[in-house]
Amino acid sequence: MLDHVFTDAIDALAQSLETALLERLAIDEHLNTDVLSGDLTFETSYGLLGEEVPPRVRADVSLVWSTWSQSAFRDWYVGDGFSEPPRIDIEITLRVQRLATPPDVPQLLTATPAQGPSVGGEVLYRAGPTVEQSFGRDLRMVTSAFEIAYGATYELDEQSLEDSALIDVQFTSLGGWIAAALVKLNDLGLTYAPANAEDL
Repeated sequence: MLDHVFTDAIDALAQSLETALLERLAIDEHLNTDVLSGDLTFETSYGLLGEEVPPRVRADVSLVWSTWSQSAFRDWYVGDGFSEPPRIDIEITLRVQRLATPPDVPQLLTATPAQGPSVGGEVLYRAGPTVEQSFGRDLRMVTSAFEIAYGATYELDEQSLEDSALIDVQFTSLGGWIAAALVKLNDLGLTYAPANAEDL
């Protein structure tokens, strides 16, 4: 059964992103269950308003509610308390795609700060970048992409478990930060391939 605390976090995330006037890429939204571990993962993608499909820049956001967190929440719910609070793992990946030339990684890193937003006092820290390249049958590069991920673990204290409005407050900063990061990446003046480049 999907726990309401996790759905509250999903709703708070969506509200934050939509308040920041970002556009949801509906085809990229999923709720997955790991049948072996029981972990729940929610994944969604947002871009800037009016972008082509696929967009030049986008943010992929994932929330993970582990079986361990579900057990900790259940213990708290039945009145047993918990030794450690349940957690939601958060990851934000900023992606620049459809690049016509290989990305200038140092340039892109200057547009992506070492620290991301804070959720419940936990700062999302930047990981190392990833570069992808797509080649045609003639082995010439068609497009390239750059990704940088930010991650943190948000611990739910008893107040947040009792009042879901506090979860909304904790997620408030995410949408604005993501929107500003996407605008900054989009304003770098990079050269992009046509939206259908990989089909040509």
